[in-house]
Amino acid sequence: MQVTVPVVSLDVNVLLDKTKDFVGGLKQPNFLVVEDGVPQTVRSLRVTKTPITAVMLLEFAANNWNFIQDMQNVSAAFFHSIQPEDYIAVETYDMRPHVLTDFTNNQDTLREALNSLTMPGGFRETNEFDALYQTLDRLSRVDGRKYVVLISSGLDSMSKLTYDQMLAKIKATPNVTIFTISTGGMMREMSSGSGPRHMDLLQADNEMKEFAEMTGGVHFAPVFEGELPDLFTKINDSIRNQYVLTYKPTNEKQDGTFRKVKVYLVDNEGKPLRVVDENGEKQKYSVIARDGYKAKLPVE
Repeated sequence: MQVTVPVVSLDVNVLLDKTKDFVGGLKQPNFLVVEDGVPQTVRSLRVTKTPITAVMLLEFAANNWNFIQDMQNVSAAFFHSIQPEDYIAVETYDMRPHVLTDFTNNQDTLREALNSLTMPGGFRETNEFDALYQTLDRLSRVDGRKYVVLISSGLDSMSKLTYDQMLAKIKATPNVTIFTISTGGMMREMSSGSGPRHMDLLQADNEMKEFAEMTGGVHFAPVFEGELPDLFTKINDSIRNQYVLTYKPTNEKQDGTFRKVKVYLVDNEGKPLRVVDENGEKQKYSVIARDGYKAKLPVE
């Protein structure tokens, strides 16, 4: 039996840590890909600017008015960043997920869906893991690159799935990038920094950050409503301006194992790339990409 080794394609974002601005102008030799500790040869690099296919997954439960109000503000800000050629679906969840509208580029339909989010039902439970799992399940049947914009407190009440099962699902779902936005920012800022509630929110933020980083996305935790337009400008820059690189793995086995991938930026001498601003000051940056992929089993 002959096995053809597929070419791996990676969507890579390079963002400044402080401003989350997209770092443009990078060339193919600037990218070093390491798979399971072994350097790979980058075969191609291109920059894309394309429409998006995304699910807005919104926590909408009778739990806390701060969470609800922030969700409404954040989802409205995202709506205003949508372009005419984008295809967006809107889902909410409390105890279970609810599809408000399937993928559409009709802005009137999307506006009506979001305007309906005024009074949640009687459920206080927020089963985030179950809702995100089902969303990823649906997206696995959609072709091409997809995005999830998860707007949530990050709290999970009583999902059937565990956090580890959620991480496994994310790893097993290709071509999906998750952006997470925490609600209740002002409430978190005003908390004492101790107590069970604070620790629950801290854990929730860490989990939301993990979901994003695993898939090449970014986590945001806005405090003020005035931050939202700039936040979605950065998300749009990140989504619509991406580096896409390809390589052929040196490990040719297609055995179904998970391959860990890390992407670095290097200069002409192979040293870590130094990025500076217009004043020549060094800027910290992050290279954001999926942390790996699952090598497909051969078809006999």
